[in-house]
Amino acid sequence: MRVQRQDIIDAAMALLDEVGVDGLTMRRLAGALNIQAPSLYWHFANKQALLDAMADALLAGMVLPPDDGLPWDEWLKAMAVEFRRTLKSRRDGARFYAGTFPMMDNVLRISDRIIARLRAAGADGHTAARAMLTLQYYVLGFTIEEQATLPPNGGGEGVDLKRIAQQMTAEQAARYPDIAATVMLIADDDDDARFLFGLDRLLDGLKAVIPSAPGQRTG
Repeated sequence: MRVQRQDIIDAAMALLDEVGVDGLTMRRLAGALNIQAPSLYWHFANKQALLDAMADALLAGMVLPPDDGLPWDEWLKAMAVEFRRTLKSRRDGARFYAGTFPMMDNVLRISDRIIARLRAAGADGHTAARAMLTLQYYVLGFTIEEQATLPPNGGGEGVDLKRIAQQMTAEQAARYPDIAATVMLIADDDDDARFLFGLDRLLDGLKAVIPSAPGQRTG
């Protein structure tokens, strides 16, 4: 029986959690499916096409906040928090999602909702597009760095930020006293709090360039 497109995507997601994006090859995926590698190319022209489909499948699990009841900036904040959660639901989720631009249903569904909410808040077309991409880049960049310090697939040891911070020498601390006084604070900081701090500052900036439309309000 010929393998189906969804079977390939499901197997690729499972393999991603096992070996990470660097270990996800078409040959290894074919082996996991017990098929020959050329059979994959019936459905996907190359690995990038597969990653695009995986990115869209990842967003299938993303639940957007309801349109009613939240000011537009609080809605965007809830959306960004959910996007980060979705990316973190898979090993290397942010890394493999970055750089994909699939014109597929889940990507289009979510993007359409974000743009509609920004336009309803009073943003013109260019501002809405730039705001959406700026939010996306912030969440992706933060989560790529965040996942880089996590143990792979929830096992083993991740990057020990405290141990790295303690490697600063006395000579370095004397030369760079301000960062020396801060480095342990960074290592001890909470990822969620740091993410929300940056997100709130980004939204503060968007409020300065999006004049609220009649009936709209900010949090």
